[in-house]
Amino acid sequence: MSERLRVTSGVSQLDRLLGGLFIGDNVVWLDDSGSLASVYCLNFIQASQLQDKPIIYITFDRSPRNLLEKLGPLAEDSSLTIMDCFTCGKGASTSIFMKFYDELESEWPCNIVKVDEPRNIEQFMDVLYGIHETMKGDVRLVFESVTGMQEVWGGEDQLLNFYSHSCPRLYELNTIAYWIMEKRAHSPRLRANISQVAQVVISLDIKRGTTSLTVLKAENRDLGNFHKPHNYWVKDLTVTFDEEKRTTGGVDLGLRLKELRTKRGLSQTELAKLVGVTPSTISQVESNLIYPSLPALLKMAEVLSIDVSSFFQETSEVKKRLVFPGAEAAEVRFSELPEGSMTAKLLTPVDFDPKAEPYLIEIQPNKSISSHFFIHKGEEIGYLLSGKLHVKLEKAAYTLRSGDVIYLTSEMPTEWRNPGPSVARLLWIKIK
Repeated sequence: MSERLRVTSGVSQLDRLLGGLFIGDNVVWLDDSGSLASVYCLNFIQASQLQDKPIIYITFDRSPRNLLEKLGPLAEDSSLTIMDCFTCGKGASTSIFMKFYDELESEWPCNIVKVDEPRNIEQFMDVLYGIHETMKGDVRLVFESVTGMQEVWGGEDQLLNFYSHSCPRLYELNTIAYWIMEKRAHSPRLRANISQVAQVVISLDIKRGTTSLTVLKAENRDLGNFHKPHNYWVKDLTVTFDEEKRTTGGVDLGLRLKELRTKRGLSQTELAKLVGVTPSTISQVESNLIYPSLPALLKMAEVLSIDVSSFFQETSEVKKRLVFPGAEAAEVRFSELPEGSMTAKLLTPVDFDPKAEPYLIEIQPNKSISSHFFIHKGEEIGYLLSGKLHVKLEKAAYTLRSGDVIYLTSEMPTEWRNPGPSVARLLWIKIK
């Protein structure tokens, strides 16, 4: 998986739960109500557009006009192609829906392709992969309604046959695909078969007015979040999870431990090994199911290079400090990147929370990194202290020499390479 590019889903907390998305992922959303996945799809589209990635949106349940209204400003982008399987499917080619195509195509904000025989799976596939062939780079797809596909195609067997062939094919084509399934509209057999083939499976549930997200499957990730519901709420396109809330009273040791561990780039398994406990112990502490023993807590603080009081409150001494000695810099791990290709240090204490986080990154001679260092939606600034670096951004390539500055907003580099002969030393600043 280290050879595949890691990208953002557009929802920062989801990125933290999953460790990001990877090119090749087929992400199945099991939707309790049929409408919960929408905000995640819209954020995914928005993030893809910011990276100038081509997007194919396949709709079986919405007319093009209705979908354009739903997408709003996101539809005003030439990188988006809508594959209309509704007009000649559930719309039955009636004039009320066909008249949309009498309008001038120049008035459409994005590309819209009408599928004339959406009930014919082979013709549907020809159109889908024909559109894909015209696109460059890693393509993003949204299958808005797997449930609608099943209704048009006449049964679960037809749907499963299509999915079983397309999921591996899309993986090999270096796409990321979102598949939306209304949970109660499909049999346990179909859900199990589809989940078995998918790389990522996420359940969205609503109970007594509370919505929650549960990661059921995420291949090649070392996560402690499987089968644990995470409550969240939505306002416009903003998704906020309960664990993102700062507690005003009491102690949220689990959240604090997770924040500090993630900042060091350690998985639950890696932290457990360094502390001398089981990964299950770390998972239960972070879920606030148990408290660690005092020796374990002291060892966690030692491993994370913090004072033990930082688990329970913000340390005013750290906040007031103006100078941070180099000896206090903490090594940060990047488990998804090739081992031995780079090292990184966080130059301020792990329990310090500034608006800008400085890192010293060193990339070894003749080494390449096929993704960016961080999953980060904010601004980032890099200053090359010494050496030379090649960086790829979308379709462009740049060469950085000592003294050069690189400034990123929403862009995500797809490759960093040190052509040698010396170590490239990079001062990197993440701005929150």
